Amino acid sequence: MENRSKLELVVFPWLAMGHLIPFLRFSMVLAERGHSISFISTPKNLQKLPKIPKQLSSSISLISFPLPSISGLPSHAETTSDIPYTKQQLLKKAFDLLQTPLTLFLQSSKPDWVIYDYASHWLPSLTSDLGISSAFFSLFTGAALSFIGPQPLLMTDGDSRSTAEDFTVVPAWVPFESNIKYRVHEVSKYVEKTEEDKTGPSDSVRFGFAIGNADLVIIRSSPEFEPEWFELFGKLSGKPVIPIGFLPPLTEEDEEDKEWIRMKEWLDKKEAKSVVYVGLGSEAALTREEVQRLAIGLEKSESAFFWALGSTQSKKTVLPDEFEERVKDRGVVYSGWVPQVKILSHEAVGVFLTHCGWNSVVEGLSLKKVLILFPVLNDQGLNARLLEGKKLGVEIPRDEFNGEFTSDSVADLVNKAKLDELGKEKMKGDMFGDWIRNNQSVDEVVRYLQQNRNSFQVKKP
Repeated sequence: MENRSKLELVVFPWLAMGHLIPFLRFSMVLAERGHSISFISTPKNLQKLPKIPKQLSSSISLISFPLPSISGLPSHAETTSDIPYTKQQLLKKAFDLLQTPLTLFLQSSKPDWVIYDYASHWLPSLTSDLGISSAFFSLFTGAALSFIGPQPLLMTDGDSRSTAEDFTVVPAWVPFESNIKYRVHEVSKYVEKTEEDKTGPSDSVRFGFAIGNADLVIIRSSPEFEPEWFELFGKLSGKPVIPIGFLPPLTEEDEEDKEWIRMKEWLDKKEAKSVVYVGLGSEAALTREEVQRLAIGLEKSESAFFWALGSTQSKKTVLPDEFEERVKDRGVVYSGWVPQVKILSHEAVGVFLTHCGWNSVVEGLSLKKVLILFPVLNDQGLNARLLEGKKLGVEIPRDEFNGEFTSDSVADLVNKAKLDELGKEKMKGDMFGDWIRNNQSVDEVVRYLQQNRNSFQVKKP
């Protein structure tokens, strides 16, 4: 695409690796098209990011803002994976204090656009005052955004849903038949508020202002995939809404990564599509009982598996006794961060047992893996309903209220998935990794940013 007008952009994601990485991915596709990006986050988060390709390093500047310290938040905590889920409100309070240094940066740099995340509810008003255009970049589907509700309702904190059961029905503003709703066990953690939770804006309020005051909404999805939800969200928000496609992941070999070399050596010994990769995210730790049922289910399936347990749980305290010894010839349980895209890219992996975070879903479907769905929190339950409704995955059966499931159901789905018997619709899955269509969507977003770089600016005296 001809670059007629170079853009100066500031990118400001929320403090979660599932947000930082796709925001960086977005920054990279913008840099590939000749635009300049200032990517802002905290020191430790910037260190955790994947390496920026050398040919793009001059176009992407990593700007470090120290995270302000607040009472109750551990000094080392800079991302959601550093703290239990119950402490996230404290992290958001610290994040909100970045408003002051960000204001000073924007005043001096005067970018064309600021691209921001849902947690920055205060940012679009700030950019308006500075005469800078703002774009909310949604890592949530059109279905999830529509379920959250109309922005005027959210901005006045007027959402009457207050119990877990209220979120288990299709909202009144959805005019068509839908299966997009939560189950009680998926949403109860939201409505059981502590006093600490009540001291700052709720996520609903953050979404309301982040969207309601935006000049543009960019969604990491496609109207081809969820046409009815794009149309509905456009009506609910009253904003220009542009799909950027799925931003399929890039894969690069890093021979200096000794941990990955060891993982790859293990995968290289397995047959094609024989391995189940289990990746359930880093934000929420499963209960010991849930971990044990998953473990026994994997053991019963007699399948090869690679399980990224995460760094928040100790294998010794959550796994069944002698489990690793019993499965040592066919299974690995790994504590700590893993290169998920590299693992999913390996030909030995055929099945992805996922928590349904949208980033992971995009990675799994882009790389043509069969999905087993095990939602844990946030928008994951809504994503699971959307995927199952489109026959792009099958969810492990769980009790509606307490989330209980059986090891037998895990083993059964794993074995069916290995045989690709889960009814995945090829055409819908293929669009996730279709580079031509995804690049066309990115080009449309860039054209809009170029053509409207001054349209929304409010000039202040």
